[in-house]
Amino acid sequence: MNKLGKFFSKSYVWLVMLFFYIPIFYVMLFSFNKSKSLTKFTGFSLQWYQKMFESRSIREAIYYTVIIAVIATVVATVIGTLTAIGLSKSNKILRAIVLQINDIPMMNPDIVTAIGFMLLFTSLNIEKGFGTILLAHISFCIPYVILSVMPRLRQLDDNLAEAALDLGATPLQALTKVIIPQLKGSIVSGALIAFTMSFDDFVISFFTSGPKVSNIAIYVYSSIKRINPTINALSTIIVVIVTLVLIIVNVVPMVKEKKKLKEIAQ
Repeated sequence: MNKLGKFFSKSYVWLVMLFFYIPIFYVMLFSFNKSKSLTKFTGFSLQWYQKMFESRSIREAIYYTVIIAVIATVVATVIGTLTAIGLSKSNKILRAIVLQINDIPMMNPDIVTAIGFMLLFTSLNIEKGFGTILLAHISFCIPYVILSVMPRLRQLDDNLAEAALDLGATPLQALTKVIIPQLKGSIVSGALIAFTMSFDDFVISFFTSGPKVSNIAIYVYSSIKRINPTINALSTIIVVIVTLVLIIVNVVPMVKEKKKLKEIAQ
């Protein structure tokens, strides 16, 4: 590649980065604005953070978002992991059919899935609320866990569990002490994806939630018709937390690996 091509490729990358990150920095900047203006910075202030924490509706939205995401992640991770392990021991035809069905929720537009859940709960006369939104989130998170765990299972030796059983382990011990430790990285990846999908979801949440339950996405949507700088404060806190989590997730393994290398070198 010549110098001109390298210049354009680097420029393109920087333009994409700016396109994604300028709106985030813009929101973070105006979360400290003294006035309600979203176009003119009039001075530094923390009043919108104070009002955010004082707002009961925001606190409830944060609570429901986090608790639903955590429960959905835990349940989806357990079910998805066990399903993937079961499929790895199944015949090829059954495995192919189940994996094709597993891909449907991920390929479907969210609006189609959301309307399907809404009609299901309505036809069963189930009152929409915390339970319905939680069931919906668990349902669409499970496929992501299965998809994350299955590639790692294909790399494992098929005789690993049988060897553990031959050495005296019970089926449960073979699962928990032999198979699952080998899948740890894939399980964590699937759980993080499930948590992100649940935390970020709007369309399915909107169609399956009741009047008394509102997550952050629904709260933000209901506030777009009026200027509400507390949304900027809330968004800034979420960005900071996500950034810290990403740093920890990426840095901690690197530190552990360096310690292991030093121990081996010594």
